[in-house]
Amino acid sequence: MPKGQDTFESLVQSIVYQQLNGKAAATIHGRVLALFGGKPLTPKRLLKIPEAKLRGAGLSANKYLAVRDLAEKTLSGVVKPRKELEALTDAEIIARLTEVRGIGEWTVQMFLMFKLGRPDVLPSGDYGVRKAFGLLYRKNGKLPPPSVLEKHGKKWAPYRTVASWYLWRRLDTVGQGG
Repeated sequence: MPKGQDTFESLVQSIVYQQLNGKAAATIHGRVLALFGGKPLTPKRLLKIPEAKLRGAGLSANKYLAVRDLAEKTLSGVVKPRKELEALTDAEIIARLTEVRGIGEWTVQMFLMFKLGRPDVLPSGDYGVRKAFGLLYRKNGKLPPPSVLEKHGKKWAPYRTVASWYLWRRLDTVGQGG
């Protein structure tokens, strides 16, 4: 996680970026941050910003509700600061963070991998991971169900994050079609 960026800030960014291309998401995220006038993004400050301003920055109605729920759950202690999350298991973190509207297991898995640096995360529902696995391990190249990936992925423990990176890289090097 970048220096100074805590769980709340990181998850706000994840929510903003969901289902958008990188350039559009970065623009919206920048507009949201601009609403804070250079001050740190905190749950209390976010809750003070009117819905119209956040929506005007580009947040959809669902994303507005999600970042608001995230702020409330951070203040109530459901969402913990990074230091406290680091002491929890992956399963405990997934259980906590998926209580937040708009945050599913995949989002938490990406948080575990890319923000907390957890070495043994296998996002078996991720399209790219499934696609690359199908190209490498199945004669027909078809997408495996997550359960097949999870079963095979046990061989990669305790470095399933690294295996996931290699699977994504497989798609980058040969293209999505294989």
